[in-house]
Amino acid sequence: MIKEQDIRRQSIKDVGFKMMLAARTAPKAKGIDNLEIVLADEKDILLIAEKMKEIASRPNTSPAFKRDAENILRAEAMVLIGTKIKSIGLAYCGLCGYANCSEKDKYSDHPCTFNTGDLGIAIGSAVSIAMDSRVDNRIMYTVGMAAKELELLGSETKIIFGIPLSCTSKNIFFDRIF
Repeated sequence: MIKEQDIRRQSIKDVGFKMMLAARTAPKAKGIDNLEIVLADEKDILLIAEKMKEIASRPNTSPAFKRDAENILRAEAMVLIGTKIKSIGLAYCGLCGYANCSEKDKYSDHPCTFNTGDLGIAIGSAVSIAMDSRVDNRIMYTVGMAAKELELLGSETKIIFGIPLSCTSKNIFFDRIF
């Protein structure tokens, strides 16, 4: 007989791999893919948690960083999904606040609306896989901020979210106290 405890970690990683595929195949504006997607293991999670604790110690920083750092240390894997900030070359759009992509490109740190939209769709696709697999998860911006500072998805990836994964009798990512 194989006990659930003996296959849990690998099963969660397998779900993480499927989440990565779902994020990659999610629809993207004009078919342009600016996403970076990785699966963080225990060593990476520890590094990210330490960076989150450092961020939490800074003045005027949300206490959520410290809370979430402690929380992810109990995760067995974590998917990170981020986007580069690149326009998609539309002549007439203006959703980002500039007249068109050529004008927006003069401000390289200003996100293209489609970058963030594509990121949201990819995250939704990824967490739907976790949900269908009954793996507990939560989308965390705090993880993304730490991953961004560590440049874990490369220096061009400017907006990142983390999705820690767990499978216990109670979802460890909810009922949290600030």
